[in-house]
Parts: sequence; C-alpha cells; structure tokens
Amino acid sequence: MMDALIPLISLIALEVILGIDNIIFISILADKLPESQRNKLRYWGIGLAMIMRLALLAFISWILKLDKTLFSLFEIDFTGKGLILIVGGLFLIYKSTKEIYHKTEIANSHEGELPKKGTFSKLLGEVILLDLVFSIDSIITAVGMVDELWVMYTAVIVTVVIMLFASRPISTFISKHPSFKILALCFLMMIGVSLIAEGFHYEIPKGYIYFSMAFAFLVDVIQMKTVPSNNTK
Repeated sequence: MMDALIPLISLIALEVILGIDNIIFISILADKLPESQRNKLRYWGIGLAMIMRLALLAFISWILKLDKTLFSLFEIDFTGKGLILIVGGLFLIYKSTKEIYHKTEIANSHEGELPKKGTFSKLLGEVILLDLVFSIDSIITAVGMVDELWVMYTAVIVTVVIMLFASRPISTFISKHPSFKILALCFLMMIGVSLIAEGFHYEIPKGYIYFSMAFAFLVDVIQMKTVPSNNTK
C-alpha cells in the first residue's frame, strides 16, 4: 500500500497542475455568460473532464495506441496523440488571441463595440473540445508514471474534487481583475504553443512555463498593490 501512496500523491499533484489550464479556460469562457449560468458551466466542464478521463482509462489499450506513429512528413513522425495536441494547441491559441483582441482593441475602440456573449451550449462545446485534449494528454502522462489502474482512477477523482473547489475562487479572482485575465489568456497561449511543440516532438519542460507565469503573476500582484498607493500621492 505504501508503495502505491507516493506515486498516487505525485500523480494527484501533477494532475492538479495540469488541471489549472482547464480551470482558467473554463473561467474565462464562463465570464461570457450571465451570473446565474457561470457556476453551471464550471461544474459541467469540470464534471465532463472527470467523465472523459475515467472513460479513457477504461479504453487504456486504445489510448496507448495513440502514441504510435501514423505517418511521417518531412522526417517528422505524427501520432494520434500528436495530431490531437496540435489541433488543441491551435484552438487554444486562436481562442486566447481572439479574447485578448476583444478585451483590448475592440473594448477600447471609439465605437465601444463589445464582443458578443456566448450561448451556454456553444461555450460548453468549446470546453468539451479542450477537455478532450487535456484528458488524453493527462491519461498518457498518468500511464507513464504508474502501472496500477486504481491509482489512476483515484488520482482523477481526487483531482476533479480539488478542481471543483478551486474553480470558483479562481474564476472570481480572474473576473475581478482585468489585468490578471489578460495574464491568464497569455498563459493559455503559452500552453497552446507547448501543446503544438509536443505534437511535433519538441517538448518544452512545463516547469519553465509554470515558473515564468508564476513570476509574471507575482509582478502583477506587486504592481496591483503599488499602483493605488502611487495614485494617492
């Protein structure tokens, strides 16, 4: 039992870190909905992420086949996993770039044109697409770390429970601070680039990405604390 405890804790920690991407994406999309529907989108999005992960674990042999080469182009081997990561990365970059454009150029234009509010079903569809990409990446990572299926199932369930509790505070914080929303969108763009690079077998250590974003977050917090004091002078 003790031999499985350390891999379980390690896997939960890794899944929580990877789950932050999901929470940020869902939180930004939920901000497009009326207040009464935001929690619903967060809970549906995170709940579906858990269902997808548990379902994918049931088809673990099929998931492992996604790591096999499908075809080669310009001496680059493409796998099922790689193609999914590339499509997911492109979608994440597109959505992040579009949101940054709306929150800067359009919101500050003289016409005052605002981005259209999304419908619940459309936004849920976008969440499901990213859930699928992150779930496949997550499960393949889990398979590389542990051998026991019960450890993977336990890690997925515990991680989703943590995400459910963390989603509302993170979403509220991002919604109240526009500068952090732009920072979160830039973070998602970096994750998109990382997914595309991984799809082409050029893996960027995620530690570098998370450290750089943590540093940028710290700078933003310091700036937020100092700007009010400067304005009072």
